[in-house]
Amino acid sequence: MNRTLPSAQTKYQTLVTRLLDTAGVKIGGPNPWDIQVHNDGFYKRVLADGETGMGESYMDGWWDAERVDELICKILQADLDNKISLHWPELWRVTKLRLLNLQTKKMAFVNGQKHYDLGNDLFQAMLDSRMNYSCGYWKNASCLCQAQENKLDLICRKLYLKPGMRVLDIGCGWGAFGKFAAEKYGVKVVGITVSKEQMKLGQQLCGGLNVEFRMMDYRNTTGQYDRVVSVGMLEHVGYKNYRSFFETCCRCLTDGGLFLLHTIGSNHSVRSINGWTNKYIFPNAMLPSLSQLSVATEGLFIAEDLHNFGTYYDDTLMAWYHNFKNNWHQIEKDYPSPFFRMWEYYLLSSAGGFRARKMQLWQIVLSKYGVAGGYESVR
Repeated sequence: MNRTLPSAQTKYQTLVTRLLDTAGVKIGGPNPWDIQVHNDGFYKRVLADGETGMGESYMDGWWDAERVDELICKILQADLDNKISLHWPELWRVTKLRLLNLQTKKMAFVNGQKHYDLGNDLFQAMLDSRMNYSCGYWKNASCLCQAQENKLDLICRKLYLKPGMRVLDIGCGWGAFGKFAAEKYGVKVVGITVSKEQMKLGQQLCGGLNVEFRMMDYRNTTGQYDRVVSVGMLEHVGYKNYRSFFETCCRCLTDGGLFLLHTIGSNHSVRSINGWTNKYIFPNAMLPSLSQLSVATEGLFIAEDLHNFGTYYDDTLMAWYHNFKNNWHQIEKDYPSPFFRMWEYYLLSSAGGFRARKMQLWQIVLSKYGVAGGYESVR
């Protein structure tokens, strides 16, 4: 009896279907996290290119899901991202990151500008009124603006800011922290950035305040400051440069000063982010682990306080997504047609990652020699 052998396409579909089944995800299923496939090439593409193929096929409209954030959460909870083998292009990218320093002074400007110079109109449409592009603090908050005000005030209180202090803000963005700290706490803030678009708008937003912007790499920073803060910037530093980053912070901080680091963190020590995010959103970025931070700060700083509120990044990203989607009609003429689905996938997949607890958000307070009598934690 002759038996018809399954086609290669059928094999791809069967394998992907079985993998997704383990995550509680169905092809064509009724749940909001189930995948609706529009192009059968999706199956081979995902198996061949992993996370990159998943994201690119979404950008191309090959599949949809009512709740992409929930879909990605389930995929990550089932550890499916580690069950598909890396293929040559991804292996080569990871190998390059091991061999080369892709976050040099020159590359820092290139990497940063590819994302942060996309257009101030995009970020104004997406973010809160103060232009915070980092996780909000949603304790006792019911909206994005309040969560971001909470975060800014939390940082100021953790740093025990007093009028007249000089504060260095490394990776200052559009000046959200500097503006708030100058207005509410009477300090002088120097913010550094590698994005000309951020600096241009930031200077407008902080006009008349004791806030100075400098376009420069963090490694070139000089001077002495009572406080140092870095919010959402370490993710662009790269593990080869962690030590030099903390040496810079130590050099610029007065002996009795405090340094607050606000960063996304990884549960494991890695040397790159996933291929899709690296290619389309944050080139050459990576997330630090606690062990990497411990090694990089040893002999330079004492950890006074560590606060993890990574679950709040889920709320923040979903708020950004709804702002982006609701305001897209105002800015779509300035962006190519695939941009909407690319940015949508970025925001929703990131929310799913935090919901699955695969990523964390840490605020770490550091001192050079230890706070006399002990540091009193602020929440």
